[in-house]
Amino acid sequence: MSSCHDVPEDSKVLQKPNKILLMGNPNVGKSVFFTELTGIHAISSNYTGTTVHFMEGYFKIGKEEYTLIDVPGTYSLTPTNQAEAVAARFMESGAKAVVCVLDSSNLERNLCLALEIKQKNLPLVFALNLIDVAERQGISINAASLAKELGAPVIPTVAVKKQGIDELVKQLETLLNTVPSPQSPVPIPQPSDLWAEAKIITRRVSSKNYANPGFLDRLGNAMLKPMPGIPITILGILLTMGVVVGGGELLREGLLQPLVDRAIVPFFSNVFSSFVPEGILLNILVGEYGIFVISFEWILALILPYVFLFYVAFTFLEDTGFLPRVSVLFDNVMRKLGIQGGSLLHMIMGYGCAVPAILGSRTSTSRKERIIISAAVCFAVPCISQTGAIISLLSAYAWWMLPLMFIFSLILFAAVTLIAGKLIKGTVDPLLMEVPNLLMPNGKAYVRKIVTRMKHFMYEAEVPMLLAVLIAALLAETGILNIIARVAQPVVANWLGMPPEAVMALVLGIVRREMSVAPLLALNLTPLQAFIGGAVSLMYLPCLSVFAILAKEFKIRIALAITLSTVIVALFVGGLINQIAQLFL
Repeated sequence: MSSCHDVPEDSKVLQKPNKILLMGNPNVGKSVFFTELTGIHAISSNYTGTTVHFMEGYFKIGKEEYTLIDVPGTYSLTPTNQAEAVAARFMESGAKAVVCVLDSSNLERNLCLALEIKQKNLPLVFALNLIDVAERQGISINAASLAKELGAPVIPTVAVKKQGIDELVKQLETLLNTVPSPQSPVPIPQPSDLWAEAKIITRRVSSKNYANPGFLDRLGNAMLKPMPGIPITILGILLTMGVVVGGGELLREGLLQPLVDRAIVPFFSNVFSSFVPEGILLNILVGEYGIFVISFEWILALILPYVFLFYVAFTFLEDTGFLPRVSVLFDNVMRKLGIQGGSLLHMIMGYGCAVPAILGSRTSTSRKERIIISAAVCFAVPCISQTGAIISLLSAYAWWMLPLMFIFSLILFAAVTLIAGKLIKGTVDPLLMEVPNLLMPNGKAYVRKIVTRMKHFMYEAEVPMLLAVLIAALLAETGILNIIARVAQPVVANWLGMPPEAVMALVLGIVRREMSVAPLLALNLTPLQAFIGGAVSLMYLPCLSVFAILAKEFKIRIALAITLSTVIVALFVGGLINQIAQLFL
């Protein structure tokens, strides 16, 4: 059993008696340890900023059950952002023991936090992780010498391969069963003293073999330079788009759509027609907008293949360390737009879902940057479900419409960040980001993460999408849709140039963003109408879950401002595209 929490709302966790803290810098593999120790599939990522909430799980050592807390990654117990503040609060709350995970390939930096934790005089064991990466880089560390320097056990580990996990548990059991002797408080050194001590310890316990770096190390370093970093990045993006768009289309047209059209929908139509008389109820169940028709057409055939392949591609880029290099590479461009390169990570996360992208912005050091990121995600970054719907809509007309929509989203993104940067008071700090090692993902961990993400998607998205399907059926079959269409005609038909039935998209988009596109697939649209529909959907109204997160993170005033702005801009820009296009038709 596990759960994900936000510390301000779950302060009771701070008071739990049998609590063990899993601490460390970002990107050291804490979440992999959490999964292995508790059996819970936590999301572990190879870049900074994904573990903002803490994970809580349970495991037994001997006959005693303990609560293991995967604390957000932090570089210091003196917080500079919300994620580090969460870590500091847990550390101050005390614990039965602390497991501090160290990155063997970046030992000196990791030791600064280790020395801070040591000052708290809690039972402590260190996991010296990523020793395989350190060896690949010619780094050798004497774990016994490091244990003497730190005054605590040090266990060499490779968490993704389960190496050292059993020994770590045994050492933790010994630590927990040992009655600690009273210790006097140790003065906490100044940050400069910590760095100096970390540097001295690193020199004492490690050595560097300056052999030629391996291929992955050379490639990782090369990707941080404009040449060949930019071509490699472009190639990576194109390959990702090819996997998601091409593979999704193949999966949809070759397997899922025929399955829905020839097997699933006819089956339910026959079943319900056999005992439900013709009328509104039968139409709601299996009519044109029937629950047992469009729920399969929209959710299973339209959205699911693109969501799955996005997670396949995104998880690979995430686990290899590709994404942070993109952020560093394009930091200068992002700074001109008013935000730092690290914010690009949150934007990319937004292509999965806007909620974790907004929550992940907690690692930003200024409120201004957080609001800019959130606004840009709501305006210009479609979630993966919405992306899949837009791909299905536009690809039916011409190959160039998808690239054109992508360019439009980039222009929109730049405009939003520039305008928001001017309107919002505050500053944006320079980029300070750890660039993790370039790694090949561990096969089991990679598959496990994809499965976990798909489960989360099904759990979080299915119910709202089914609710949208039910609303669509009720609106269509009760005649309410026609009434709304007549009221909205000046905007939908006259200004946007869309068929009156397209009002369904605007209504359902309130529930889920992808549902602002799905109803358009059933309409006989012109290429211009399809592009306008996609553009309006891209900008239109954060869904209910996103609005709730915005209100929670920035108060209701900011949430309303972003929401109203997206609606106004979506309708204005969509209509402007139509009116300008009409001049040339």
